[in-house]
Amino acid sequence: MSEQDVHHTASFKTLHVMTLNVHKGFNFFNRRYILPELRDAVNTLSTDMLFLQEVLGEHKEHAMRYHDWSGVTQYEYLADSMWPDFAYGRNAVYPEGDHGNALLSRFPIRQYENRDVSIHGTEERGLLHCILDVPGEADVHAICVHLGLRQTHRREQLALLCDLLDSIPPNEPVIVAGDFNDWRLQASKVLAECNLHEAFASHYGQSAKSFPARWPFLRLDRIYVRNASARNPKALYRKPWSHLSDHVPLIAEICL
Repeated sequence: MSEQDVHHTASFKTLHVMTLNVHKGFNFFNRRYILPELRDAVNTLSTDMLFLQEVLGEHKEHAMRYHDWSGVTQYEYLADSMWPDFAYGRNAVYPEGDHGNALLSRFPIRQYENRDVSIHGTEERGLLHCILDVPGEADVHAICVHLGLRQTHRREQLALLCDLLDSIPPNEPVIVAGDFNDWRLQASKVLAECNLHEAFASHYGQSAKSFPARWPFLRLDRIYVRNASARNPKALYRKPWSHLSDHVPLIAEICL
């Protein structure tokens, strides 16, 4: 085994994760298509897993309108050569195409399931549950979350998330990240009953301000862990990140 292999094997004890609502590849107010710039930015980070929300699988009108529109899905375009494995959970379908959640991973995704948590057929939402094969570790569970805008819907969706968590073996590491739309700050109280702990709240006493990206004051995006600990959580407030979506990206080191 080479020195590089030894270093890489040791790094499996710590996973670098990022969560971002990519806003379908457009900046704030949908004024500019910025997915190529977003890909350049995420490629500068040594991230093992990307939890993405509002990522397009297809959009026929945009493909004809923008000259630099990718010929592949947005999650494949972002994965490029950096993240060899990915999973997509299609949540919303419309005549032009579809969008949903995606997970990009340096580690093999052994299996995945997209759970529909839409309430009464409005605001199509999902929980993308992936089981990762991380060498030297038990199964690592990654759940990419995008919850609804209405408090009553989020309450039901959090209950469905807890049902999913109850189905996971209690000793296996779990990372739950995404856009919770939880501006009333109720989710952490519910998820604490499922033994989930939020990275920013554990370190700074409260979740990160993440929306809107240029003037963040709402704490919508989260990184939760179970059977793991989070270290060095950061919200990427500065350029270019503040101009690449309407949400602020969050990153953290997850120690297994």
